[in-house]
Amino acid sequence: MKNSDSDLPYEKFIKIGPENLTDAELLAIIVRTGVSGETPLSISKNILSLANEKDGLLGLHHVTIDELMSIKGIGEVKAIKIKCLVEFSNRFAKRYTRESLSFQQPESVAAYYMEQMRHLEKEQVVLVLLDGKNRLLEDCVISIGTINCSLMSPREIFKKAIKCNAVSILLLHNHPSGDPTPSKQDILMTKRMKEASALIEIPLLDHIIIGDQKYTSFKDKGLI
Repeated sequence: MKNSDSDLPYEKFIKIGPENLTDAELLAIIVRTGVSGETPLSISKNILSLANEKDGLLGLHHVTIDELMSIKGIGEVKAIKIKCLVEFSNRFAKRYTRESLSFQQPESVAAYYMEQMRHLEKEQVVLVLLDGKNRLLEDCVISIGTINCSLMSPREIFKKAIKCNAVSILLLHNHPSGDPTPSKQDILMTKRMKEASALIEIPLLDHIIIGDQKYTSFKDKGLI
């Protein structure tokens, strides 16, 4: 009996391995079942049409649960599974880059936080707390702004740093536009943070802006 299109991703996985499957075929295995008039593969292609074409599966970071459920054959359970798959990709990326993570190297820090932050649709500020050997004590989101403006409170930042016995700190925030060029507000706020850090004796080592596969380090630019 001839196999249907819905069987092909499974067959290909077994015969030639997952690395040889397309994004749609991989997603079809997660979707698993079709509905009348739609195979898992055709449903998966419809899902990927919601994403940025050049990003493939990674483009699903921007797709909401409601948008996924607008696709015929995708209910709440499947939509949640797909969003979990996206979160797995974030965590795998961080785990892989953590092995070579050095908080003294801006490129290493940017690589570690890139997948976590480059897909965000609003600005977020992440505070990184370090010990005396520049090892990670904790990181946390301290501000979620609007589409183009984040809010950073020196009081809240250094209150957290003191509570965690941090010896130094780093700041990161994303630009949803994908362009990591610092704004005048970014520069002024960083200067303010730098002055406060000197008074409290918890140095601000760097402020890194995350764009779309690009970043700007205030340290590298001589802005800090």
